[in-house]
Amino acid sequence: MRYLITGGAGFIGSHLADALIANGDRVHVLDDLSTGSIDNIRHLKSHRGFEYTIESCANPGVVAELVDEADVVYHLAAAVGVDLIVESPVRTIETNVHCTEVVLKQASKKRKPVFIASTSEVFGKSTDLPFREDGDLLLGPTSKGRWSYACSKAIDEFLALAYWKERKLPTVVGRLFNTVGPRQTGRYGMVVPSLIRQALAGQPLTVHGDGNQSRCFCHVDDAVRALVGLMALEDAAYGEVFNIGAHEEITIRDLAERVRDITGATSEIVFVPYEEAYEEGFEDMPRRVPDTTKIEKALGWRPTHSLDDILADVLRYQQADAAVV
Repeated sequence: MRYLITGGAGFIGSHLADALIANGDRVHVLDDLSTGSIDNIRHLKSHRGFEYTIESCANPGVVAELVDEADVVYHLAAAVGVDLIVESPVRTIETNVHCTEVVLKQASKKRKPVFIASTSEVFGKSTDLPFREDGDLLLGPTSKGRWSYACSKAIDEFLALAYWKERKLPTVVGRLFNTVGPRQTGRYGMVVPSLIRQALAGQPLTVHGDGNQSRCFCHVDDAVRALVGLMALEDAAYGEVFNIGAHEEITIRDLAERVRDITGATSEIVFVPYEEAYEEGFEDMPRRVPDTTKIEKALGWRPTHSLDDILADVLRYQQADAAVV
């Protein structure tokens, strides 16, 4: 099989490329390196089944050519991270919505199946836990830019499902819940790599708000296994939305303490008000817990990595990366 991965030099995309190459498939990565890194795919550059193009997937001509050469498209390119969302809402909206429009339009011309990567952020401020795929979405006001990412990804979902219903383009939507692992950068506010980096540097561990907000962290290898499996289902998955996430819930306060324990750091935990970390009036999601019944029934998929496994993997990666530097 031949796969096109937009955003393939990013954290999740590069791990997906690894998995597909390991399966004996051919992979072409399209990435403008705005948030991805060539370092994430450097080890694949000499592989016979791997190619890459440094360009934006907002370029219809480039996307059209690469879609023609692919059997399946994974659309992972997006503006990611809370820091980037708050600092660059225009870029967030334009990147997420326009790029998805381009990819779906070009894929529709040749009826190439498309996986659309979405996010748990679309549930917004909903308290109807655990989050089900058919649950209501509750976003904050448009005056708060923090919700622009959630809204843009919800539009991506609407558009993908519309292409399936109206034009019979095979599409699958996967809502990713806090995917974590090696190669993830803390540059855009990702909490696990940020805390581990701070601990290794002997710096204070910064926790936003009171630290009582909770998350469920899923190892990138488990997430990738879901992405590969869903597209292999073909007709059974087309036109559907699937939650992809783990169930081990932890508050960010407790996460900081766990990071301190595994690293042996003596760093203090410092609580930073949201208005100082981001912007005045910033709103956060108090909990994110996925209901994964649907994907479990469809694939027999369950996460296999515990939170301790995840933290250990990220710690080893950061230690090795520091040793190379």
